[in-house]
Amino acid sequence: MEDASRQIISSLAHCRMASAPPRTKVGLRPEPANGATCSSQTFSNNKLFDFCNDLPHLESYLHWTYNSSKPSLSIAFVAPPAKSTGWVAWAINPTSTGMAGSQSLIAFHHSNGSLIVRTFNITSYGPISPSPIAFDVSDSSAEYSDGVMRIFATLALPVGTTKVNQVWQVGSSVTDNVPDKHAFQADNLNSKGTLDLLKGESTTTGGGSSLRKKNIHGVLNAVSWGILMPFGVIFSRYLKTFKSADPAWFYLHASCQFSAYVIGVAGWATGLQLGKKSEGITYTGHRYIGIALFCLASLQVFALFLRPKKENKYRIYWNYYHHSVGYAVIVLSIINVFKGFDMLDPEKKWRTAYITVLIILGAIAALLEVITWVIVLRRKSGNSTKPYDGSNGANGYRGRQQPLSI
Repeated sequence: MEDASRQIISSLAHCRMASAPPRTKVGLRPEPANGATCSSQTFSNNKLFDFCNDLPHLESYLHWTYNSSKPSLSIAFVAPPAKSTGWVAWAINPTSTGMAGSQSLIAFHHSNGSLIVRTFNITSYGPISPSPIAFDVSDSSAEYSDGVMRIFATLALPVGTTKVNQVWQVGSSVTDNVPDKHAFQADNLNSKGTLDLLKGESTTTGGGSSLRKKNIHGVLNAVSWGILMPFGVIFSRYLKTFKSADPAWFYLHASCQFSAYVIGVAGWATGLQLGKKSEGITYTGHRYIGIALFCLASLQVFALFLRPKKENKYRIYWNYYHHSVGYAVIVLSIINVFKGFDMLDPEKKWRTAYITVLIILGAIAALLEVITWVIVLRRKSGNSTKPYDGSNGANGYRGRQQPLSI
């Protein structure tokens, strides 16, 4: 009987342990490349947490314990920085789901070589500086080994908090003890979610739709303003030199520029939608150049209806205006495309591809410039060496110099 009782008690203990919330003794080194999960990780300080989550982006992990009586949230955030000189960050955003407004804990190497954790109130996507955050933070520290950083901290939460919006991020560099901006790859843009403190669950809010719109915005504007517009200028400037290309050059120029305008307006409208949905994110230069491009291009389109005829004395002034505004649009377009590359930070091949297109366009323009100048100079030379017949009128007789014998 005594042995049987011991077996029953042992079985009940095992059942209790199985039903208890998972407590993680988290790893000295997560090995994401080998498919490690948070449950296989341990800490050098032997800290234990009730829950752990394998975060879906940036090879990151979160270990945490929620104390409902205080209330407070103790966390251990684990992630490899983008480079050994970089930083990692974990944050709670009490007002939104993105980075703007997040109350952040950021770990990085100080200029004196020590690894520190500082708080940052991220009010916008511009430059940041250390600042107090909305939550009291205690027991903050950081570790770094084998290419992985770990942030430890306890945050005091408002009474009644059951869910929080979490954001995490990694960067590659630090300047003057302030983290530099992170990359804008899909993983960086989608590293956000919701933490259910009662259920112990982490869900991802995702940003796939937003990223898709940003890519659409970039492609539309790169093709329209950055490629079609320069092609239209090439048609106008060089093809009209060839008499056989008249009036085909005009229709090619007009159709190319009009197509660029329509596609560009679609890209511009997509940018406006992205701006409305991204409160706190301000790319001032890119935005203002985009507005200027839309206004100048619209002016070009409506100015076609006011174009004087060739024989009109004001046509030359219209030409000056049309050419100067057109070249301004081309220059601003190329500048803004590169600003877009800096913002989205896509794979290097896309920037290289666009630079290659510009080089090809430039080479075509340079070649046609030489050819057209040769043609124009030959025409002028031919007209200057043509024998003078004294012709003044349409009949070719009145005013013609007569032979001396007459």
